[in-house]
Amino acid sequence: MFEAVFQTFEEPETGVALTARLAALREELARRKLTGFIVPRADQQQNEYVPPSDERLAWLTGFTGSAGLAMVLPQAAAIFVDGRYTLQAGKQVDGKAWTVESLIEPPPESWLTRHLQSGDRIGFDPWLHTTAAAERLAAACAKAGAELVPVEGNPIDSIWTERPLPPLGAVSIHGADLSGEIEADKLARIRQEIERLGVEALVLSDSHNVAWTFNIRGSDVSHTPLPLSYAVVPKTGRPTIFIDSRKLSNITRDHLEQSAEVAEPDALTLRLTQLAQSGAAIALDSATAADALTRLIQGAGGKPVRGADPVSLLKAAKNAVEIEGTRRAHRRDAVALARFLAFIDREAPKGALTEIDAVEALESFRRDTGALKDVSFPTISGTGPNGAIVHYRVTRKSNRRIMPGDLLLIDSGAQYQDGTTDVTRTIAVGAPTDEMRDRFTRVLRGHLAIARAIFPDGTTGAQLDTLARQFLWQAGLDFEHGTGHGVGSYLSVHEGPARISKLGTTPLKRGMILSNEPGYYKTDAFGIRIENLELVVAKDVAGAEKPMNGFEALTLAPIDRRLIDVAMLSHDEWAWLDAYHARVREAVRAALDESDQHWLDQATAPL
Repeated sequence: MFEAVFQTFEEPETGVALTARLAALREELARRKLTGFIVPRADQQQNEYVPPSDERLAWLTGFTGSAGLAMVLPQAAAIFVDGRYTLQAGKQVDGKAWTVESLIEPPPESWLTRHLQSGDRIGFDPWLHTTAAAERLAAACAKAGAELVPVEGNPIDSIWTERPLPPLGAVSIHGADLSGEIEADKLARIRQEIERLGVEALVLSDSHNVAWTFNIRGSDVSHTPLPLSYAVVPKTGRPTIFIDSRKLSNITRDHLEQSAEVAEPDALTLRLTQLAQSGAAIALDSATAADALTRLIQGAGGKPVRGADPVSLLKAAKNAVEIEGTRRAHRRDAVALARFLAFIDREAPKGALTEIDAVEALESFRRDTGALKDVSFPTISGTGPNGAIVHYRVTRKSNRRIMPGDLLLIDSGAQYQDGTTDVTRTIAVGAPTDEMRDRFTRVLRGHLAIARAIFPDGTTGAQLDTLARQFLWQAGLDFEHGTGHGVGSYLSVHEGPARISKLGTTPLKRGMILSNEPGYYKTDAFGIRIENLELVVAKDVAGAEKPMNGFEALTLAPIDRRLIDVAMLSHDEWAWLDAYHARVREAVRAALDESDQHWLDQATAPL
């Protein structure tokens, strides 16, 4: 009935089957006179989604999450993951060969120091670590009397005989009708930032920032329209973009050459060497620039200046064209979501649908819009205990039937040329328990606290994060992920630098788009998450002594009323939810058939 085009459900290779690869790596390390090696889940630009040719951590360990690190020593091997992936890693890696450790607290460096001996030589690929990460690793090694050694050529690549070729996705133009600003104007703003930094040039090591600056998009990685590339923007003169020319048509090359020189990726080393030989100060993004770039600039006599890439903040605050585009994308997405939610309510209680069926149905409804370019990440469709795995990815082996009494957590998003979406809904299949309704309502109240927040200019995500957790905390509960992340404009669904979390130190600015997604997860039982995307907008507050901001909900999808304990809501929360559901009904109803209209009327009825 339905099918998925942009997602697969194949089971990743299991940990036990990969033990031979670990042995082969140890042999290669011994040949290179290295005691051990550090394997990050990373490509040269620290992208969230990396091409298959850079999935070294998954190839070696079997762990397929988006964040992780492995350390391999002769007699010990550990994989480090954060709280989102603890359960997943435990299921994917061979527990006899690997131990699963925390990526955050304590940090991996402490494990390394404990396991090293004086004189050990630990290899690392300087193209896959930032300089800050390399410095932490070097300090941990030094503490044990060991040495961190940069390698020429990644040892995993020497044993990965069937490693895929690097991607050659075609580059497209993202014109001013979608971007809202021509390249010349963006470059003028970037040069103001270069002047402010007091440097001679800025290296754009984040492909998202290259794409934004030069108004291009690509298809080198899954689910993000990203053209893998670098750029160097000097204080004066034309910038250079470094990109494989095989990705460029005559039209896209002409577009780029209007504002930049176009060179092959391997020319980046020569360009930076030439700049550095004059003693130039060159700005590098501390979050994405490889340690290899720092070493190159220093070695040629230049001064690397590490800090936040100013383009990230420019990109995060959307202009009027991008904002209207994302509103349009969310209205389109809302129709697909309503059709999907109606379908689930009709079919799931019969007990025949599976998690994969839900993924395929939702993607199909989005494809019916005629505008879907891709999903913005693999859909998380977890029912019952699978819903408690925060970043669960259903496979044919793990696929679970959706049964009455279950909660179905579905977290999904779409890539449209005019905007990127991300939405999570938790759906009651049959009658929920009192515990489910209590937990859901606590999560909902946290979601509403963010949605209704009014805050002064300069407020950071860390200052708001507590609002989302307060009602869970009152019951001794919490969730082990951030409350919200930034979202791009037909770019990454997870965009920095702003976020709503304990670590969110970037002030929220008008035009930024962030997710609002508190949750609760009961291991081996159920998961709950409610997510809308929110636009930071100005708020008029009578008597305010400084500019005030708040949020506009971009996502338009019903929140399951059956899971709400209305007695737990305040009058203002209850009124906000009724008004939100009225907005959903007004935006979506006319585009639905009669059956789905009837469902929508019930799903959005006043509490």
